[in-house]
Amino acid sequence: MATSIKPKAKIPIRRQSVPEMLVEALRERILSGEIRGGDSLVQETIAEDYEVSRVPVREALRQLEAQGLVSIRTHKGAVAISAKRETVIELLDLRILLECDILSHALSRYKKSDLSAASEILDEIEETCHDSPKRGEMNWKFHKCLYIPSNRSETLSIVEKIHLRTGHLVRVPLGASGRIHAADEEHRELLRLCAESNSAAVDYLRGHIYSIIKSLT
Repeated sequence: MATSIKPKAKIPIRRQSVPEMLVEALRERILSGEIRGGDSLVQETIAEDYEVSRVPVREALRQLEAQGLVSIRTHKGAVAISAKRETVIELLDLRILLECDILSHALSRYKKSDLSAASEILDEIEETCHDSPKRGEMNWKFHKCLYIPSNRSETLSIVEKIHLRTGHLVRVPLGASGRIHAADEEHRELLRLCAESNSAAVDYLRGHIYSIIKSLT
């Protein structure tokens, strides 16, 4: 009797939902400055612009609120958030506390693939988005590569939200102070220390973030 061949298990391909696509589109407009702090995000207008219903727009705005980019006020709708300098500095101080801790847990756990991924991101930053609105997103991807091996998912989630709130706010001051090239060099040095599992990487990261704070003062 012939043996029937069992079909291979189906492997689902993740597709972006409409709310996720809206989140990416609106976040890019906020981070690029097209939508400024204080601008109203009217659900009906967004739905019309993107040719969708108000339901995914409402969900997208909730996600953007969770990322700290939008404030939803009762009876007033959603408004894009612009952070004050003092707020940005406070968030960067939090980055120092949380990222130095998470890096210390990751240092002894790096695999070659983690370091290769981080290096490839740095190549892309230097080649294609040295001083572009995309820099903040790529900067977070680099740091995330260094932090994931820590297995501290809750801390990582908090740090990601801070990056999303501050990435676009520090890019312009860095450019104005001429520190973008220096920041790229610091990333390379940080990666080198991490590749060696050198505990000096933690203090180096602290100095790296502190230099961003100094560019704002």
